[in-house]
Amino acid sequence: MQVLVRDNNVDQALRALKKKMQREGIFREMRMRDYFEKPSEKRAREKAEGVSRVRKLARKRAQRESGIVTTRPAAAATR
Repeated sequence: MQVLVRDNNVDQALRALKKKMQREGIFREMRMRDYFEKPSEKRAREKAEGVSRVRKLARKRAQRESGIVTTRPAAAATR
């Protein structure tokens, strides 16, 4: 992974690097490798991730088909 430093602005380059790493899922993978995960826990986690992924896709598909735009609840919007 490579990030260019422009005008000796290291802070900006670090922010860009962190954003790239976040997008690639490196931080999540580091957290997962921090400790041993039992095979049964891994299967359960992967199954739960798959279920949430399918639900998210179905929710997006339903929004696209019906043209419904989801907004925040009225109580939260009035604050």
